Amino acid sequence: MPVLRFDNVSKSYPGGQAALSEMSFSVAEGEMLFVTGHSGAGKSTLLKLIHLSERPSRGTILVDDRNLATVRGRQVALHRRKVGVVHQDHRLLIDRSVFDNVSLPLLIAGLPSAEIGKRVRVMLDKVGLGARERSKPRDLSTGEQQRVGIARAMVGQPKILLADEPTGNLDPTLAAEIMQLFASLQAQGTAVLIASHDLALVRKLRRRVLVLDHGRLTDDIAPEELAA
Repeated sequence: MPVLRFDNVSKSYPGGQAALSEMSFSVAEGEMLFVTGHSGAGKSTLLKLIHLSERPSRGTILVDDRNLATVRGRQVALHRRKVGVVHQDHRLLIDRSVFDNVSLPLLIAGLPSAEIGKRVRVMLDKVGLGARERSKPRDLSTGEQQRVGIARAMVGQPKILLADEPTGNLDPTLAAEIMQLFASLQAQGTAVLIASHDLALVRKLRRRVLVLDHGRLTDDIAPEELAA
């Protein structure tokens, strides 16, 4: 059973602008894939629909076989615990420590403090920041800040991780490191969707690629079809 499915999904904004048109695809549990396309192709809109930051105009979106149209009110917050989000600009709380930033989703979920401490430290070790838990974001490099953002998105053990241009501000070496970190998350069954315009990096990693053009899914490229 796929963890995510789009069935003929369209999204239009007031004034008639179509952001997505008749989009259908599915994503398996633990699958990592890229969403590419020109600026304005609909990449960010697609991610927002999965996170319920936006609602489709037509069509059906299923997460864990549940129709997101039925997710309303308080259930939206519960759904978002299944969906981690990594932003290009990190969106960290600059006056709080690395530990506090990563623990935030677990505090909101109401986990006991002992469990929070255990999970946060395991995740910080996984992203190579175990020694920086007391640091403030301003004391970290750009790459380290991005890793804090990834740790925060992953600490709640989501079913799906969404990343919108996560390497846009990073040099090629750091970008490759961050992508390898995403790839490692598949082992715990998390599906990873990455919106990116960095085609060289996409080809290098050889993962499935959804290609968008003016809101339409124009290609669905399997890893073996990508040149090494």
